[in-house]
Amino acid sequence: MKQAVARTIEKLGLESIILSEQDDEGFTVIEKFEKHASDCNYAVVLLSPDDIGFKRSEQQPLLNNFRARQNVILELGYFIGKLSRKNVLALLKDDPSGQLEIPSDIVGVIYTQFDISNGWKLNLVKGLKSSGYNVSADNL
Repeated sequence: MKQAVARTIEKLGLESIILSEQDDEGFTVIEKFEKHASDCNYAVVLLSPDDIGFKRSEQQPLLNNFRARQNVILELGYFIGKLSRKNVLALLKDDPSGQLEIPSDIVGVIYTQFDISNGWKLNLVKGLKSSGYNVSADNL
């Protein structure tokens, strides 16, 4: 998912910034994030079912307890606050249950489905255009 999105952004003539691919420069993770986030005018946040969460009182997780990593949720909130919702694309990848858990505080955010038919790419182009970027779906 990460590579597909990064390559798509680059095909549109824009620079993709993947934090794990950037030099650490002796920074802590949050310092590194803040440094690179300050250069962004638009963010694509990847919500994928990487974690399973459940209440401590539950014996085992239910099938619908998949969630995005906690740092990803923090980054989504950061970018919404910094850039506004119109400059953030939340890209949602289905989990095995089809019910990726989203924190209730951001349930109203509209998500774009990371679908195998690549419809998400057109939504990305539309979002970038509405944010003032000169991009064309012809480059995809």
